[in-house]
Amino acid sequence: MKVWSIANQKGGVGKTTTTVALGGLLAAWGFRTLMIDIDPHGSLTSYFGHDPDSLTRSSYSLFEAVAEKRTVDPFSLVVDTQTEGLSLIPAAVALATLDRQSGRLEGMGLVLTRAVAQLRERFDYILIDCPPVLGVLVINALAACERLVVPVQTEFLALKGLERLQHTLKMVTKARPQPLDVVVVPTFYDKRTRASHDSLAALRRDHAEYLWNGVIPIDTRFREASREGLPPAIFDPRARGVRAYARLLEELVQGQGGETREAV
Repeated sequence: MKVWSIANQKGGVGKTTTTVALGGLLAAWGFRTLMIDIDPHGSLTSYFGHDPDSLTRSSYSLFEAVAEKRTVDPFSLVVDTQTEGLSLIPAAVALATLDRQSGRLEGMGLVLTRAVAQLRERFDYILIDCPPVLGVLVINALAACERLVVPVQTEFLALKGLERLQHTLKMVTKARPQPLDVVVVPTFYDKRTRASHDSLAALRRDHAEYLWNGVIPIDTRFREASREGLPPAIFDPRARGVRAYARLLEELVQGQGGETREAV
């Protein structure tokens, strides 16, 4: 089983879109795929028709169980989506309270690590959609995964978020027993604008070590897919954005020694 976290300390850069797009493609290629939403805003949860304000069982349940010194089976939190092979552990807004609680509690940094270990036999891939702020949730995601996918919008304010994330990674990786594989993915690329061209050039100049060599273009089909609650690859397999994510996924799967499937 492979565990990937999708994170950036800036919002609006395409984290949830990337999670859904990669998750949908993995499922379409025959991989048993689980998405875990740990963002209190619950964008991924809402995408698939669930209300983060009213859920009683969610990723928050994992942390709540630690706080109350009891156990919870993470598989009991899994819900199906309309897409065969694609499942979800949704988020609840109560996740926003964790940073206030975690200072008083032990074992909060490895909650997701223990959960994914219990899910190892059930899924081929787990994708963790992270909040845009550094805290106990992101620390959990970075501890639990072996690969970090960092969507970065091709505009200059988004590049600042990447710089902050790099500082965070330096702190976190010191405590990891194994190195973390990092892939930076340029998103919202618009070849018609100078801002996209200049931002991509800056990424290639300053972050070449981690940068994927492609781009994810602006694609209105992503928005239309979200209205239907379907992964883009299921909604429109031929969309240009889907084809870009398929190219990215081929490289990610091959890069971790995984078996590839026929691309969409």
